[in-house]
Amino acid sequence: MTSTVTYTGHLRTESTHLLSGTVVTSDAPPDNQGLGQAFSPTDMVANSLATCMLTTMGISARNHDMNIDGARAEVTKHMAANPRRIAKIEVKIFMPAGEYSELDRKKLEAAGHGCPVAVSLHPDLVQDITYIWP
Repeated sequence: MTSTVTYTGHLRTESTHLLSGTVVTSDAPPDNQGLGQAFSPTDMVANSLATCMLTTMGISARNHDMNIDGARAEVTKHMAANPRRIAKIEVKIFMPAGEYSELDRKKLEAAGHGCPVAVSLHPDLVQDITYIWP
């Protein structure tokens, strides 16, 4: 088992990661009857794409003697209706200062695009990924 999730009322949940004990709260967003005081479940999906991409890129960087410490992402989620779902996730990845050859860039971008979350999302969900290199 990976986690437990408890509905605490008022459209809020608390998820506990069993290995670490970390607790994450989620709220329904204001446009869906919630308080919006924490990540919504769909916010977490969008954020998971960016964290997965950066983590997988970090693995690739480590394996190829590169350092991407300080890389960061900006995430924007776009919702659709009927059915209510995530239609598009925009991720802008800002790479830290450094010397990146064309091959380095290709390796890191391939790692990001091939992360487990990216390849698990439905193909109808648009993943608009931009890499900003120094």
